[in-house]
Amino acid sequence: MKSKKIMNLKTLQEEVSRLKQKKKKIVFTNGCFDLIHVGHVRYLSEARALGDVLIVAVNADASIKKIKDPRRPIVVQSERLEVLSALECVDYLILFSGKTPLRLITALTPDILVKGGDWDLDKIVGREHVEQHGGKVVRIQVVKGASTTSIIERVLERFKGSSH
Repeated sequence: MKSKKIMNLKTLQEEVSRLKQKKKKIVFTNGCFDLIHVGHVRYLSEARALGDVLIVAVNADASIKKIKDPRRPIVVQSERLEVLSALECVDYLILFSGKTPLRLITALTPDILVKGGDWDLDKIVGREHVEQHGGKVVRIQVVKGASTTSIIERVLERFKGSSH
């Protein structure tokens, strides 16, 4: 299922330009969003509440294999995009294949760049670009125990030695 929310960079740049002319506040975040869980939903909802439009950049499968684990992702990129596009708080989605979304951040120059509270400010990719253009960086508190890695570990532990 192809959603109108999923865009390429050129189309998204045009849309962002149009929205900025209307004085809309653009919020940008990124991540793998492998197994969507309550932490993701709360994070994205909080991010969206910071502005008028939420753009979510999603790591492509190959990118996740490099930065996380060769056995990941669990859910393929087309399905991750489909699930994220169903969330009301997400306005636009873009897939990226690099290690970081810096190219997207510099191309879109959002008003607010959002990352999880587990990221040190000086490690947030694109922070300097956003701040140099009058924007701000916001870190949102992560939900304790809600991570894809912890879900995978819980499943493996509970079903260890099981035939199901």
